[in-house]
Amino acid sequence: MGLRGFLPLAVLALCLLAGPGRALDLSLPGKASLTREVTSPADTYFLPVGPYADGAIDVLEVEGRVTQQAWRVEGAGLTTLQLLRPLREQLVEAGYDILFDCAAPECGGFDFRFNTSVLPAPDMFVDLFDFRFLSARKQGGDTVDYITLLVSLSGEAGYVQLVSVGTNAAPSLETAATDEPRPSAAGAGKSGLIDRLRAEGHVVLPDLVFDSGAAALAEGSYASLAALAGFLKADDSRRVALVGHTDAVGGLEPNVALSRERAASVLERLATRHEVPREQMESNGMGYLSPVAPNTSAEGREANRRVEAVLLDTE
Repeated sequence: MGLRGFLPLAVLALCLLAGPGRALDLSLPGKASLTREVTSPADTYFLPVGPYADGAIDVLEVEGRVTQQAWRVEGAGLTTLQLLRPLREQLVEAGYDILFDCAAPECGGFDFRFNTSVLPAPDMFVDLFDFRFLSARKQGGDTVDYITLLVSLSGEAGYVQLVSVGTNAAPSLETAATDEPRPSAAGAGKSGLIDRLRAEGHVVLPDLVFDSGAAALAEGSYASLAALAGFLKADDSRRVALVGHTDAVGGLEPNVALSRERAASVLERLATRHEVPREQMESNGMGYLSPVAPNTSAEGREANRRVEAVLLDTE
């Protein structure tokens, strides 16, 4: 049954740059709310077109206006297939060709999820054992538009992430070696991250990866660090504090120590790889004392495990 069999409907409008004023409207079942939207006028997105296998994901490196949205569907009572299938049908009806379509095991499970750009919790939640993903492309004239969908469940709620990219030329296929984490576009693009830092005085660095239980930042390039480094190096009077946070699993003292070590690791990476002067940075850790979500759920704990950049007063 198509999506229009579910009532009421929420409409997701995505401007995919297929032409002036043109947009793609997708419908979701039930009571859906937009939890986060990030747009970069010009950015690069590594669009998966194959599963994680042999240490790599096949991707298309596409450039253009990148828009990411996360939606929460309240009390949907649907499976991931029931969430994805109607959206897939609408894409096909709109002229999109499906490039890749998979469920969690076929995608590559844990490894696929953590080597694919995902908006951070609690705005987007991904159950590592129950998610579905697809990527699609539409060509018309001198334009090429791309879209990816990622759907998952948490309790009675459904989560849908949509990424759209508008380009003017077809990209080439490459294999993304995943021993270096791909920079996430989830707020890690230069303009979005720095704008939020300026406006709110602090920002989560959303694409950082730490090995399980480890304090050292994993090897790889991170878009959030490149953006932050560019901001700091452009004006030597700018200063930030890097603050680590943990979930509430374990005691306070070890969590504070871990959060401090992770923040210090980020500072070290900025200083050594990006050549940011150390006098423009400091680091500290709060452990679990400053949560952004309840620690009673997996998505809440994931959201609480983070490193933030806090803009300091230089006057």
